[in-house]
Amino acid sequence: MQSADGARDDVTVLGIAGDWTVETVGKVLPSVADKVAPGRHLVFDGSELGRFDTAGAWALIGLMRQQEEAGGSSELKDFSKPAATLVAEIDPLGRERLPAPPRVNPITWTLEEVGRGAAGIVEDAVLLLATLGEASVAFVDVLLFRRRMRWAALFNNISRASIQAVPIIALMSFLIGMIIAQQGGFYLSTYGADVLVVDLVGVLTCREIGVLLTAIMIAGRSGAAYTAEIGSMKMREEVDALKVLGLSPVEVLVLPRLLALVIALPILTLVSDLAALAGAWVVGLFYIGIPTDVFLDRLKAALTITYVLIGLAKAPFMAAIIGLIAAVEGMKVKGSAESLGEHTTAAVVKAIFMVVVTDGVFAMIFATIGI
Repeated sequence: MQSADGARDDVTVLGIAGDWTVETVGKVLPSVADKVAPGRHLVFDGSELGRFDTAGAWALIGLMRQQEEAGGSSELKDFSKPAATLVAEIDPLGRERLPAPPRVNPITWTLEEVGRGAAGIVEDAVLLLATLGEASVAFVDVLLFRRRMRWAALFNNISRASIQAVPIIALMSFLIGMIIAQQGGFYLSTYGADVLVVDLVGVLTCREIGVLLTAIMIAGRSGAAYTAEIGSMKMREEVDALKVLGLSPVEVLVLPRLLALVIALPILTLVSDLAALAGAWVVGLFYIGIPTDVFLDRLKAALTITYVLIGLAKAPFMAAIIGLIAAVEGMKVKGSAESLGEHTTAAVVKAIFMVVVTDGVFAMIFATIGI
C-alpha cells in the first residue's frame, strides 16, 4: 500500500493505492490521514486501488469528512465502479462526490455488444470442439480397452435420461398427436378428406415433430440438470480435485452423460412417435369418426420405415449437441449461485436453439438427396 500526493493551484491529489480492507486499512490510514489539506480541494485518486471492502470505504469516508471539517472539499477520481458504488451506498453524500457517469454513445455501445457477442460465439465454438475432441478420444480409448468405462455412471444417467423421462415425453406427445389430428381433421373435413389426417399425423410426427419436441424436452430436463450438476462440482472445486488426481473431468463427468443422452434420445423419440400416433387414433376414432381398421390401413400406406428412420437418425446428433452444450456451460460456472443460474439458463436456451438449427440442416440435407 502506498500514497502519493501532488498539488496544483488549490487542488491536492492524494493517491489511494494498494488494498484497503479490514486487514490492511489500520496500517495505511495513519500515513494518509496527515495528508489532509485544510482549505484546499482534495482529490482522492483510486486508479491504483486494489481490494476494497466496507472497512476501507468507512476509512475513506472518514478522510473526506475530516477534509471538509478542516474547511476544504473533496472528491473521488478514477475509482472502479464497485468501489465508488460502495462508498456511495455507505455515505449519504457519497453520490454527490462521485463524478457524473460519462455519456454512452449508443452506436459505440451497440458495436461493442455485437463484438462481445461474436467473440462469445467463437469462444463457445472452440470450447465445444475441444470438449467433443476430448470426449471422442476418451471414447476411442474405452473401445480399445486403454481406459475403463464408468458403467455405474453410464447406466445411472441412461435411467435418469430415458426411463424417468418416459411419462412426461409420452404424455406430451400424446397430447400433441391429439392436437394435430383434431386441427387437421377440422380443416380437412371441409374438403371431405377426413381420413387423410392419418397421413398427416403419421408422416409429420415420425419425421419431424416427434424427435424435435423430444429433443427440446430433454434439453430443458436433462441438459439443465447436467449443467447444474457439473456447475455445482465446479463451484465446490471438485473438478479441480479430479485434475489434481490426474483424472480428466471430460472422461469422468462428460463422457457418461454424453453417451447416456445419445442412447436415450432415440428410445424416447420412438416412445414419442408411438404416443403421438395413439393420441391421433383417439381423436380419429371418437372425434372424426375414423374406424380403427381404416386408421391402421391408412397409417400403413402413408408411413414408411424411411420416415421413421429419418426421425431416429436425427436423435443421436441432437443428443450430442445437448450434452456438449450442457457440459461446456457447466464448466464455465464461477463461484457463485448467480453464475450457476446464468449458465444453466444459457445451456437450455443454446441447446434448444441448436436443436432447431440441426433439424433445419437435416431437412435441407434430406431434401437435397430426395428423401
